[in-house]
Amino acid sequence: MVSRRIGIRLARFGCANRPFYHIVVAPKSRRHQDPPFEQLGTYDVMPNEHKERLVSLNLERIRYWIGIGAHISDPVAELLGLAGFLPIHPLSYMKAWRNRRKANAQAGENQTLSSEISSTREEGLS
Repeated sequence: MVSRRIGIRLARFGCANRPFYHIVVAPKSRRHQDPPFEQLGTYDVMPNEHKERLVSLNLERIRYWIGIGAHISDPVAELLGLAGFLPIHPLSYMKAWRNRRKANAQAGENQTLSSEISSTREEGLS
């Protein structure tokens, strides 16, 4: 059993305006740029031309590290939940709820604007 001081987390790579993450196993006390024990996958946060964010995971090794007691950070747990490896993380539900509420608010604003425009056109024609 590994102590809880080992974690599966994201290590940032890439440029200033082009972030790219490696999913790694590393001691929690180290900085993100220090060499990890093992790389378990990658995560590209910038959407490609198809508006997809690409993730690659080595699920066998992730299962191994979880089995020996490695702690999973919240962003990695969220990715694993979206991939179907773990239950969906509560943060995923909260983000979806906020996005849905924002989309509904924008749709309501667009509907009121279009009704106002159509009413002013009707007044101008009469």
